[in-house]
Amino acid sequence: MKTFIVAMAACAVAQGAGAATIYKCTVGGKVAYGDQPCANGAGTELAVQAAPPVDKAAADKLASDKLRLAALEKSRAAEALREERERQRAARAFAVQRQKCERLRLKQKWADEDLAGTRGEAVAAARLKAKRQAEALAVECPA
Repeated sequence: MKTFIVAMAACAVAQGAGAATIYKCTVGGKVAYGDQPCANGAGTELAVQAAPPVDKAAADKLASDKLRLAALEKSRAAEALREERERQRAARAFAVQRQKCERLRLKQKWADEDLAGTRGEAVAAARLKAKRQAEALAVECPA
């Protein structure tokens, strides 16, 4: 708000300086504009209109719009930060789940290998172990 007031004051001070005389000169068929009279004296002095006075209602609306914009930008930034944190949390959870599934797949593979290499009376126990590993894998990692 302070910068707005300073800018308005600077505009008010510069308003008088902006109303300087402008000269239109034609040299060799080319038109040139400047703040100095033409060198050959054959130029036109242009009337410069003074800037309109500052509309207080428009200035107040601009200030309130700037405040509202700042609040919206702050809110958007906070939402973006929240979404990024949520994305990171989901990525970590996915990595943990993937690691758990890989561990269960490996245990299933080992149980199947143990079953294939088992002879005699231990076959039933190895089969049960392989079945349980398959069930655990199916529950934790359905895909």
